[in-house]
Amino acid sequence: MKIYCSGIGGIGLSAYAALQNANGHEVLGSDRTESDLLKNLREQGISAALNQDGTFIPRDVDLFVYSEAIPKDSPERRRAEELGIKMQSYFQALGELSQNHTVIAVCGTHGKSSTVAMASRVFLETGKDPTIVCGTKLKELDGSNWRKGESDIFLLEACEYRRSFLALHPNIVLMTNVDGDHFDAFDSVGDYQEAFVEFLKSLSMDGHVITHLEDKDCARVAKESGKEVLNADTFAMAELSVPGVHMQKNSQLVLALAQILDIPQKEALTELSGYRGCWRRMEIKGEYSDGITVIDDYAHHPREIEATLEAIKGAYPDRRLVCVFQPHMHDRTIKLYADFTKCFSQADLVVITDVYDARSDIEKEKVNVSAFTEDIARESKVEVIYGFDLQKTKSMLKNDILQYNDVLLFLGAGDITNLASEMVYS
Repeated sequence: MKIYCSGIGGIGLSAYAALQNANGHEVLGSDRTESDLLKNLREQGISAALNQDGTFIPRDVDLFVYSEAIPKDSPERRRAEELGIKMQSYFQALGELSQNHTVIAVCGTHGKSSTVAMASRVFLETGKDPTIVCGTKLKELDGSNWRKGESDIFLLEACEYRRSFLALHPNIVLMTNVDGDHFDAFDSVGDYQEAFVEFLKSLSMDGHVITHLEDKDCARVAKESGKEVLNADTFAMAELSVPGVHMQKNSQLVLALAQILDIPQKEALTELSGYRGCWRRMEIKGEYSDGITVIDDYAHHPREIEATLEAIKGAYPDRRLVCVFQPHMHDRTIKLYADFTKCFSQADLVVITDVYDARSDIEKEKVNVSAFTEDIARESKVEVIYGFDLQKTKSMLKNDILQYNDVLLFLGAGDITNLASEMVYS
């Protein structure tokens, strides 16, 4: 086939594009901004344009695959419709690609990528030879977010946004947690959790659910699905090479998976002990000046922030922790406002930047960041500074805030990762 991917630079769709290219299909696509992912796709022979006005789509395309970030009325989706091209969302396409495999899907509000990374390590080191699609770059895959395997195992990350994961055909589901998120797509936490019930119900007749039954929400969702459940909490917490109880909880899911696939627990524990994290998950970027450690993390939900801060503080107990947080979307920040104001207590100093406006086309309310900063200071009982945009924040960090021996932690799902890199490499 000739496959066109709109939003090809996204972490998920880029993996799909690369995998289909490796499968022998002709793949091309577009995105709005340059990135390392696009450069890597071009190195694989995939044409990726920075033009999304519709003119780059050839008439002989067989399949048009779009990221969820591409709105229905975008020029490219309208053009594909005019040309009569078969159209699929990224997850519809991924579901079709993986359906004849043994699909192991990792879902949940947080921890999906790290759990996929841990499972990838165990599979690769025990000869399972899986195909992998992940929402981050993995050390186990030499910095890639995909792998073409020769076995029938297809390990993938299943996203709940707009109920996308319902397009998949899972045989085994690892469910990390179901705290609630994406309230631009879900009416409530109950509505959000009902999507997971529906997803678990889509399991094959002999399918397995692996989750933490000590988590009352996970237990209820699993019970309502009516599927066979393996309790991850009965397995050991692996000793990992990264900090954090939340990471160890993820390792329990992988150990339960190993049992289902007849991988000896001792072997799985050995491989997990060498797990060193993945891209943007407590990733040590390097040092800014002498003695200041810079860490980058994707956390953008209150529960993720709390877990990450606790892990970093535990790893560096005697050092001042300076946390820079870029809120991701006004809607998420408003819906989880009270939780956000209380989740920074483990930091010594917090800098809040302007909101990363990922979906300005659908967001109606705006966060008052100055008031948000004051509310965090009061509820988390920590010093908080409003940093404004990223460049102003960078200047404040360099000129006024940072001290020798600080740990500088950047948090957020937006372009704050670029600032983390700038602090080390520029």
